[in-house]
Amino acid sequence: MGHLWPNGEQWEFLRNYPDQTAKVVMLNLLKFRATADYSDHPDETPCSGEEAYQRYSALASPFVESVGGRLVYSGKSEAPVIGPVDEKWDEVLLVEYPSIAAFQEMGFSDEYRSIAYHRTAALEDSRLIPIIGG
Repeated sequence: MGHLWPNGEQWEFLRNYPDQTAKVVMLNLLKFRATADYSDHPDETPCSGEEAYQRYSALASPFVESVGGRLVYSGKSEAPVIGPVDEKWDEVLLVEYPSIAAFQEMGFSDEYRSIAYHRTAALEDSRLIPIIGG
C-alpha cells in the first residue's frame, strides 16, 4: 500500500515548525491507480485514477484558493535522470501556500476532508514534500 496521507509524526513536523508564517510550496509526486478505488463510496461513477484525481482537483481548488494558495505547476513526469529507474510518478504538482498555518487550516477543515476521498480513491502512491521559505 502506498503513502497517501501524512501520519501523526509528519503532521507534527508542520504543527511544530518554528515559523508558522513561513511560505510553503508543496511538491506533490503522484502515481495513479489504473482504476479508482471507490469501494468506500459505491455511489461514485467508476473511472480511472487519473479521472478521480481530476475530480479531487476540481473540488479542492476552491479550498486552496480560500486560504491564499495557488497551483504553481502541474505536469506529467518522466523517468528519473537521477534516482531509482523503477521509481515512476505520473504527475508532479507544485502548490504554493502563503504560510504553513494556511496549509494546515485547509488540510484540517471538515469541508476539505469531506471531498478528500477522491484523492484516496485516485492514488496508488504519493509524496508530499514541503519546500519552506524562499
